[in-house]
Amino acid sequence: MKIVVIGPAYPLRGGNALFVAHLYAALAERNEVTVISFSRLYPGFLFPGVRQVDVSGVAIKKHPSQPIIDCINPVTWYRAANLSASLNPDLLVFTWWNPFFGPLVRTIASSFKRKTGRPVIIIAENVVSHEARWIDTFLTMIALRQADRFLVLSEVVERDIRKLFPTFKVFRSSLPVYDCYRVGEALTQRQAKEKLSLTGKQVILFFGYVRAYKGLMNLIEAFPRIKKGVANAHLLIVGEYYDEPKPYREAIQRLGLQTNVTEVAEYVANEAVHLYFEAASLAVLPYNGATQSGILSIAYGFSKPVVVTNVGGLAELVDEGKTGFIVPPHDPTKLADAIIRFFKEGREAEFSANIDAKRDKIGFNNILEVFEEIRNDVSRL
Repeated sequence: MKIVVIGPAYPLRGGNALFVAHLYAALAERNEVTVISFSRLYPGFLFPGVRQVDVSGVAIKKHPSQPIIDCINPVTWYRAANLSASLNPDLLVFTWWNPFFGPLVRTIASSFKRKTGRPVIIIAENVVSHEARWIDTFLTMIALRQADRFLVLSEVVERDIRKLFPTFKVFRSSLPVYDCYRVGEALTQRQAKEKLSLTGKQVILFFGYVRAYKGLMNLIEAFPRIKKGVANAHLLIVGEYYDEPKPYREAIQRLGLQTNVTEVAEYVANEAVHLYFEAASLAVLPYNGATQSGILSIAYGFSKPVVVTNVGGLAELVDEGKTGFIVPPHDPTKLADAIIRFFKEGREAEFSANIDAKRDKIGFNNILEVFEEIRNDVSRL
């Protein structure tokens, strides 16, 4: 089968590019796959981070791609459509995560379909953005109406798609486990703590972009209670701020947590990711809203237990009391109590072993079969 995938790819950074890399690796085992990527993913004024390009010394799952799409240049959208059509694929596949790309997806998909009559598949990470505005629904709809079939990565997104498009067929998989960051020197937990000057600490990790919906403030507010229940508890915050950092830092000061928090306020290079996860006993995802999370997939890749909030599709991949704990969102007290329970009951080794056993059952492992089902289904169009 010939497949063209349109989405961000290395050297662009971030979870969407990482997903495309895993998708390519899986599909290319049995199919001829071409990835058409972006020369510019976001205009500078819309990108809250420092840089969009990965400057890591180690490329994670590097794969071939053609970076021809400029997000604000429609000429390149038609160029991508023409290239896709010229390859005569069985399927044109888009990854979808942000309404900003609605006009781009609509233009490429509609032009491709006019030229080839071939089906368009949209892999939906979410339906509208986590921080939706009134225009988001419109931009989402003009793009998603181009799909002939949907592939979703969580139950909550499947429900949202079925509400908007009740007559469309929806296929299901999940995010892969991102076990690709075990690069560089192998470190024990003790060695990683030594490198971070955290020897003797019980390290609790918050990893990833800092944005309001990710709930870091809830974890900070929970930490005085955690300190009382867990000896030597230490919060390790690792990630680039997409929000103004001042309120978070003021909360740390106000609660007297200066000696209990280490902050690494940057996008971490690929070769350094393992250092922070290996040092941690527990990864915490205190999100106020989500569909699914690549951070959970990275944590599982390091066999790290998790505490997550019951929002979106986060809880779908967590076996309560076996690979982690699930708590309500916006509730620092219950968040703290779950973290305290984890350490008091000494569940780290047990949960890690359960994660190792669970990895082989994660839904993304069936992605080749799902694409075969999609091809067989759309062949009847």
